[in-house]
Amino acid sequence: MTPLDHLDWPFFEARHRSFAAELEAWAFSALKDMPHDGDVDTTCRRLVRALGDAGWLRHAVAGTAHGGAAEAIDTRTICLARETLARHHGLADFAFAMQGLGSGAISLDGTPEQRARWLAPVAAGRAIAAFALSEPQAGSDVAALQCRAREDGNAWVLDGEKTWISNGGIADFYVVFARTGDAERGTGDIGAFVVEAGTPGLEIAERMAVIAPHPLARLRFDGCRVPKAHQLGGASQGFKLAMRTLDIFRTSVAAAALGFGRRALGEALARSRTRPMFGARLADLPIAQAKLADMATTIESAALLTYRAAWQRDQGRRVTREAAMAKLAATEGAQQVIDAAVQLFGGEGVRHGSVVESLYREIRALRIYEGASEVQQLIIGRELLKEAEADAP
Repeated sequence: MTPLDHLDWPFFEARHRSFAAELEAWAFSALKDMPHDGDVDTTCRRLVRALGDAGWLRHAVAGTAHGGAAEAIDTRTICLARETLARHHGLADFAFAMQGLGSGAISLDGTPEQRARWLAPVAAGRAIAAFALSEPQAGSDVAALQCRAREDGNAWVLDGEKTWISNGGIADFYVVFARTGDAERGTGDIGAFVVEAGTPGLEIAERMAVIAPHPLARLRFDGCRVPKAHQLGGASQGFKLAMRTLDIFRTSVAAAALGFGRRALGEALARSRTRPMFGARLADLPIAQAKLADMATTIESAALLTYRAAWQRDQGRRVTREAAMAKLAATEGAQQVIDAAVQLFGGEGVRHGSVVESLYREIRALRIYEGASEVQQLIIGRELLKEAEADAP
């Protein structure tokens, strides 16, 4: 079993197979000497530039006139990119994904002028994008969002905080979601705004350290004036725009989990074949073989759900339930696979800096961001009940 075996599945076209093979060759060469820890900001900037120079970021934005590879973002391509990059280098996957997520709302609903201004630099790796939705009291519950935007002449003035913002502190611009009305809760009066780094009133309030080194920050807005020309869509369309953006990239989170899981399985297979155990190899023990079998089955099951959801979205179908199933199965499954790999490695598996130890830290956040596993369960249950009620006599 090789990492590219699943490209024979009917979900893919020839262009996807070619893309994956070319990216695999590039990643093997370009990422093998790229640091994983150390100065994360510098490494992330280097990765964005490298991904842009090689042309891979073109697939993360929409519109050929603005640097994109196609007029619309192809979900299967995004997923193949994230699976491949995650298998080679967790921060490379992060850099690619955040370029797409951070600029996704502009790809979906930006004016021609907005797309020309921000998408081309993102695709070229010359600008770093960020998606600013979560708040201290509004993570999974977007309806509790409290960051405010009020009109003032030809500008919007933002006040409030955002937290757990990926690329926070290194981004060149942030797509910020803020409440445009007086309501304390709800999703009907949320707008989306592009706030460029260095705008007066925007402060990086805190750099946030997490178990897998990524650039994250808490943002504070204090009388931050944003030109009306930086507003995306209508003043009350922000929630829908945020959900449409997440719909594209949620399935790709599942693909990243597949990449981490596949790398863990590969490492576990190699370790099992060389680790002496009770006068034989670890691989000769039935208990190890059973564990490897469970790992492979978990990965392949999640991969089927992931690429089914990606294929369905590329056919223009609604994938709310399917994307939630893919993210839930892939992230939870990859956590189990990586934990099993650590167990097969024994003490070496928990040594800081080992591959499986790094994967153990990388996978944990995927079960939380872009909708925690519990939120995915709620989505799946809600969609199932909705269908059942629609079909009821």
